[in-house]
Amino acid sequence: MKNTVLLLLVVTVFIASCKKQENTSLAVGDWLAKMEVSEGQLLPFNFTLAMDADGKYTMKMYNAEEEVTVDEFSFNGDSINIRMPIFEGHISGTYTENEIVGEFIEESKDRRVPFHAVQGPSERFEVKENAKVNISGIWESYFNVNTENEYPAKGIFMQNGNKVKGTFRTNTGDYRYLEGVVSGDSMKLSAFDGSHVFLFLAQVTDSTLNGKFYSGRHAVQEFMGARNEAFELPDSDNLTYLREGYDKFDFSFPNASGKMVGLSDPMFRNKPVLVQIMGTWCTNCLDETRFYVDFLKNNPDLNVQFVGLAFEYAKTEEKAFEGIRRLQEREEVTYPILLAQYGTSNKQKANEKLPMLNHILSYPTTIYIDRDGEVKKIHTGFNGPATGEKFEEFKEQFRATLEDLTGQEVAQ
Repeated sequence: MKNTVLLLLVVTVFIASCKKQENTSLAVGDWLAKMEVSEGQLLPFNFTLAMDADGKYTMKMYNAEEEVTVDEFSFNGDSINIRMPIFEGHISGTYTENEIVGEFIEESKDRRVPFHAVQGPSERFEVKENAKVNISGIWESYFNVNTENEYPAKGIFMQNGNKVKGTFRTNTGDYRYLEGVVSGDSMKLSAFDGSHVFLFLAQVTDSTLNGKFYSGRHAVQEFMGARNEAFELPDSDNLTYLREGYDKFDFSFPNASGKMVGLSDPMFRNKPVLVQIMGTWCTNCLDETRFYVDFLKNNPDLNVQFVGLAFEYAKTEEKAFEGIRRLQEREEVTYPILLAQYGTSNKQKANEKLPMLNHILSYPTTIYIDRDGEVKKIHTGFNGPATGEKFEEFKEQFRATLEDLTGQEVAQ
């Protein structure tokens, strides 16, 4: 009798535990997430969850035309950890079938942003009234206004009804795919791409923007803008250059095997070289890397050598190389990436590693060197797919530059 009771108890506990596991499976379909940035503001973004026959989850995050696929989930009881692709950031918290509560964490940057997601289709931003203005067009904009750190930007927007998409271009790149609404005279735009946590809020008229830009919980910048269809930023090819007294660019940094590599290495001999100053944490660098990977696939016989110099936030050399390896594997990067710096991405410290440059204004920056070792061009920043026509213009200029360097016909 005692054995029978014990057996029944074991069976009951087993059934209950199975039931609990079933109840804590994440619901597939549409979800709406909100991240709490500075000043208590909430940044929303949309994602979907799918589960395959093996029970593996795939998350797709959306920002306008951008789709970011996340496929690294781990569970422990009611705890969940979702690792972002390429970048070190992850979402860690607890979950039920229809809710996830936790934080978006980037350890190397010592950053944490509260995160909350609920299952069910929902609009990114609530629209309380019809738009009073249409902000489609070009906007001459300035961030960190009235401070010594003020910088220009070019707002590029398309509005259809209440819905808006676009980006801000700066001298160092772009703020990627922004999506949002105009409700009455209020503009709201957001993006979360696995690294950047961006929220833009502004009051708008037919000719002005006045608002705040929130980057996670670590930065708030006031910005203003005015319509100006003719506005252009400074030429990205003239911002970074060799200092007086230097006629060559060179470097010496380790690869994953610990070997020091410089331009005297045999792999660079008698070839034009493209040096990509970048970081695995940088989404504009990721856009540029993807462009380079596709370009090299389309031009396998081109006599040119690419090399990346990574400036990493990771606090240890081991973690920095892990990030580099992860980028190379997931994006199928065939060119070498050397570790130039770890523990910080501080541009002043980066300049100490490359003293021949007047400054490192942006990650990424690409240095074009001919087969004789002469620097032909230095391009600051990267205007990615979110910039539309500017990206197409860059691709054409890039093709022409590579044809000039190699003397070969180049396919895009």
